[in-house]
Amino acid sequence: MSTLWARIEPLLARVQKPARYIGCEDGAITPRHDEFDDGGAVAWLLAYPDTYEIGLPNQGLQILYEILNERDDALAERTYAPWTDLDREMRAAGVPLFSIDTHRAAADFDILAFNLSSELVYTNVLNMLDLAGTPLHAVDRGDDDLVVIVGGHAAFNPEPLADFIDAAVLGEGEEVVAEITEVVRRWKADGRRDRAAMLRQLSRVPGVYVPSMYEATYDGERLLGIAPRFDDVPATVDKRTVADLGDWPYPKNPLVPLTEVVHDRLSVEVFRGCTRGCRFCQAGMITRPVRERPAEQVRTMIRDGLRTTGYDEVALTSLSTADFSDIEPVVRGVLEDAQDVTSVCDTLTISLPSLRVDAFTVGLAGEVNTGRRSGLTFAPEGGSWRLRQVINKLITEEDLYGAVESAFSQGWTRMKLYFLTGLPTETDEDTLGIAELARNCVAIGKRYTPRASVTVSLGGFVPKPHTPFQWFGQNTEEELRRKIDLVRDATRKMKGVNLKWHRPEASVAEGIASRGDRRIGAVIERVWRAGGTFQEWGEHFDVDLWTAAMEAEGLSMDRYVFRHRDDSEVLPWDHLTAGLHKDFLWGDWLDALAESGVEDCRWTPCYDCGVCTGYGIEHVVASPMAPAGGSQGTGQDLTRGGEVPVQLLPRQPERVGAQ
Repeated sequence: MSTLWARIEPLLARVQKPARYIGCEDGAITPRHDEFDDGGAVAWLLAYPDTYEIGLPNQGLQILYEILNERDDALAERTYAPWTDLDREMRAAGVPLFSIDTHRAAADFDILAFNLSSELVYTNVLNMLDLAGTPLHAVDRGDDDLVVIVGGHAAFNPEPLADFIDAAVLGEGEEVVAEITEVVRRWKADGRRDRAAMLRQLSRVPGVYVPSMYEATYDGERLLGIAPRFDDVPATVDKRTVADLGDWPYPKNPLVPLTEVVHDRLSVEVFRGCTRGCRFCQAGMITRPVRERPAEQVRTMIRDGLRTTGYDEVALTSLSTADFSDIEPVVRGVLEDAQDVTSVCDTLTISLPSLRVDAFTVGLAGEVNTGRRSGLTFAPEGGSWRLRQVINKLITEEDLYGAVESAFSQGWTRMKLYFLTGLPTETDEDTLGIAELARNCVAIGKRYTPRASVTVSLGGFVPKPHTPFQWFGQNTEEELRRKIDLVRDATRKMKGVNLKWHRPEASVAEGIASRGDRRIGAVIERVWRAGGTFQEWGEHFDVDLWTAAMEAEGLSMDRYVFRHRDDSEVLPWDHLTAGLHKDFLWGDWLDALAESGVEDCRWTPCYDCGVCTGYGIEHVVASPMAPAGGSQGTGQDLTRGGEVPVQLLPRQPERVGAQ
């Protein structure tokens, strides 16, 4: 095994951003090549199937990079998708996919593991497999070929990639990578004989799904089921969950890039999971339960991170950072600690990238305001209270206006409001409510500054697996475009309101990839072979490639994307679970149609979703701290607005379908 740098370096003079490919970041790890070369360690190549500037800040990849390199039996390097200019140069020069740490060929590693943050990167996965020189289809790989694994949020329905991958990891990777390493290490020690037997062993690792160990059956267009081919392969694969986030204070040495990346700052994860129960949100559903990092550990990670990186901005990350129990004292403590860290600038900026408007207070605004003020983003999601009850985003107009006033009163001048369109039961009145909310937010800001502005970001809704909306039929491209035009026309003359939107046709392609079965794999391959890489990038996305591929494979767009499902239908991901009972999700879907909201289960009795009671993590305990202004003794009937005994709120399995 040797570096390819001498062959790579001449190519970099002919590409747009050569710094993407040189590595050498502060925090980068030099692998132990003595163990690498003599076969004593399992070599992982961790891949992010998008550009370096998108992939480098990804914390999941950075965490596994450190964990694997701390092990005696493993080492890890990184690779990212080469942009189209380098792709052309590599193919012309016969240079394969390489790591950026030591510039070794992908084929020199044992495992090629992709982090999938979204579905439109699937064609990039195929392109990187092709560049790596490994057979594209898993069935064609032999004992000497790479073991191809995927993980991340988009891996919770890996069926569209089933033909191309050897395994998918469901859930969190900190612990499972050790078990995968052990299986592959034993296989290597045995001379890499009998790849099928090794994959069968992998399928018995909790949280690891091996598609080749399962068979899908169909009746015409209808999927009948996906079942294991062997008795010792589990019928259902459950996700992996790290019970105590405090046991995993990673990354300890964050990577600091030499070139500009999308989130060029120190990021510290304060908690995982979300129990707010937003019905559209796959991330909230699949990452349950809530597990908070100890407040003192957060401060330590930030203090150490600022010293080692030299950053002057820190982002406290989670699905809803303001819900962190100790958020205000932690922010206050971080600002105090920063005064003693000589490597940072005079002013530290604290970013809270994910904020619930009903958890953002004047106190929190005041604490964050101590540093430089960047923009704030709030996500009401729906334009009316009725629609927000449908999607269970239970924030009122008063919640939104209160948060906006808190921010403007503390010196902010701009903010972003994020909404979805194409949600279940959405009417034009709901859609036009988006413009009304934006106008009122600007009016509040004008009381404090003439420069007040609000940017409305509008995305097309794509129903995702493992959510209550997985049975919903997605809006067509034409309908999404019509709704965007409604908001555009309504905001056109509003001073201080700016509108941005996601391309409706891209939402349609995302729907194909996210809810498909194994037959969609041929569609993805056709799109890739037609040149369809970097489909998340506007300048490269081409919906015609997707519609043509669907037509060529004889697959109906309506069946895969636009039609509603019912509870009798087998879904392509039914044999995979995020810990949520399917009857719980169906009951929540019926509640959505009834415009009935449910409270955050951190502060109410259990709704029996399945995560905390049936999957080996009963000892996970939510923070005992009640939300600001709330009570753990009563619950709010969110449909009628009156106080009711809290014990009436939980929805038990026997009530499913009772609405």
